[in-house]
Amino acid sequence: MRINRGILYGVTAYTIWGLLPIYWKLLQHVPADEILANRIIWSCLFVGLVLTLRGNWQWLKPALHQRKLILTFAVSASLLGLNWFIYIWAVNAGYVIETSLGYFINPLLSVLLGVVFLRERLRLGQAAALSLAVAGVAYLTFGYGSFPWIALSLAVTFGVYGLLRKTAALPSTSGLFLETSLLVVPALLYLMVLNRQGTLSIGQTDLRTTLLLIGVGIVTAVPLLLFGAAARRITLTNIGLLQYIAPTIQFLLGLFLFNEPFGQDQLIGFIFIWSALLIYAIEGIWISHRNRPIKSGSPA
Repeated sequence: MRINRGILYGVTAYTIWGLLPIYWKLLQHVPADEILANRIIWSCLFVGLVLTLRGNWQWLKPALHQRKLILTFAVSASLLGLNWFIYIWAVNAGYVIETSLGYFINPLLSVLLGVVFLRERLRLGQAAALSLAVAGVAYLTFGYGSFPWIALSLAVTFGVYGLLRKTAALPSTSGLFLETSLLVVPALLYLMVLNRQGTLSIGQTDLRTTLLLIGVGIVTAVPLLLFGAAARRITLTNIGLLQYIAPTIQFLLGLFLFNEPFGQDQLIGFIFIWSALLIYAIEGIWISHRNRPIKSGSPA
């Protein structure tokens, strides 16, 4: 049986994103803000190398002359940096399960943002899914007794980031380079401050830590490149279904590898979210099949 290459790229991308908590745990001894600074710098360098190998720099000069585009990417870069920081900190502070909740919620929040800002129509299945998701968050807040701020912060920052990127006309690789390049100077200055204080990790501690910090650029850019390749080959419906791979892996890692607590109240809250996602996915597949044109000569 021939495997669809786009599906393979997509599964690989989301699997890497799902396994990232293991990578961040290897850097648990390094402060999250220092990991973030390295992620920005090495991602920028790695993506720049990819663009150079592709000979794909023709977009940069026109982009730099578009003030609105630069402003949009400055905001999206800030949101991306905040999202990265919260995620890295939360993983290494022992909240992997809650980070997975954030990325389970994110598709539903994206629907809500589309309705509010892009005037997209909310279908009945989407409305039902959003209602269940809100109920799940409310239960976790009042029933479990703890507001899931990590999950919601991740969902909101990434959801708004996705909304901005949807309205900004740059491919994912070029966009990531522009975003990280806008953050490179502050990241470099921060590492210089750490160096003067004598607390810098990269190049100052063991070789393993240095290599892992350099590698954050690769583990950031590679799944993005794979995702871009997948998006060109498969439908948005398939992409929408594949996106649940990453938070599912994160959830399983938090539960079984990192042995994070997960009680009955949390389970009930998650069931609300999972039920919402199930409705959302089924409704999306049904709409996709209903709108698919019938090919000539095929049975009705």
